[in-house]
Amino acid sequence: MRTRTRTRTTTATAGRGVAVALAAALALAGCTASSGDGPQGKGSGSPASAPAAPARGAGSGYDGPRPQDQNLLAWTGDPNDAGHVTAQSAAGVGGRVTLVRIVLREQITWSNIWLGLAGVDPNAKLADCQLGVYDARGTLRASTADVSPQLMTEAVAKPLPLAKPFTAAPGTYFVALLLNGEWTTNALTLKATGAGISVNAGLTPPNLRYSTILTGQTSLPATVNLAEQSTSTINTGWASQWYGIS
Repeated sequence: MRTRTRTRTTTATAGRGVAVALAAALALAGCTASSGDGPQGKGSGSPASAPAAPARGAGSGYDGPRPQDQNLLAWTGDPNDAGHVTAQSAAGVGGRVTLVRIVLREQITWSNIWLGLAGVDPNAKLADCQLGVYDARGTLRASTADVSPQLMTEAVAKPLPLAKPFTAAPGTYFVALLLNGEWTTNALTLKATGAGISVNAGLTPPNLRYSTILTGQTSLPATVNLAEQSTSTINTGWASQWYGIS
């Protein structure tokens, strides 16, 4: 009888041990399945979805100012960066056509050229001053009337209307400035970037970003030969003017 009792006791003890071990294994498996270390997330019985990638331009970070932020259609650069003031003598730029390249990425109706006027000369005698737009072939697409009166008042950014708005397809254009008359060099000034010589890095005519062309002009010619773009005046410190489009 003693032997049978010991056998039953040993068997029962072994059975309880197996049950405890099995329960512990099951408990361990359950903890692992509900652990927050895996892709399922803490307490989740199904895999968690990966977060969606943010849409480009929508909450994905700073994208920089755009012309539309300031009710403009395009510009030669952020006006906040046009902190430089540039000036030239009448002898230096009078009668020359100054060109600033702008590239349009979409079609617009071009009605105004915004110019950053930094300073005025109340004693200036201005005449035959114009702004205009040439396309990549050197054809004048539109121009303003004489803007001499607007260059005599209010040193602010101001829209100067084209005589006739035009549809500008995507592509390269050149904003043209023509000044004539007499003025004090450092009184009549324009807002510009600080770039002069460096603005044309990597470029050659007829694709210079900033240049002058022709002399002795009293109005913007119907066509210009962009292959004749020159930097001789630009290299003396006539920094690239800021322009906006509306």
